[in-house]
Amino acid sequence: MARISYVTPEAVTDPQIRCWLDDAIAAGRPGPENQAIRAHQPDVMRSFTLTREMLFDNGAGVVEHDLKEMLRAYIAFTIECGY
Repeated sequence: MARISYVTPEAVTDPQIRCWLDDAIAAGRPGPENQAIRAHQPDVMRSFTLTREMLFDNGAGVVEHDLKEMLRAYIAFTIECGY
C-alpha cells in the first residue's frame, strides 16, 4: 500500500491553498487528511476545491444539498468505496 504524506499548513507557500487547508482542518470538511494529500499538487487541490465549492458550498444548481449528499453516498456505496 502506498503511503502519501500529509502536507502541513506551515509547508504551503500558496496563500489560497493554505487557506483551503486551514479551513478544512477547522471545519473537518472536506476531509482534512485528503486536502493535506491534495496539497502536494496545488492544481489538483484547486480543481477539487473550486468544483466542490461550486456544487456544495455556494448553493449552486437546482438540486438541494441533502439530495447531493445522498447521491454522493450512493455512488460511494455502489463502487464499494471503503472510505
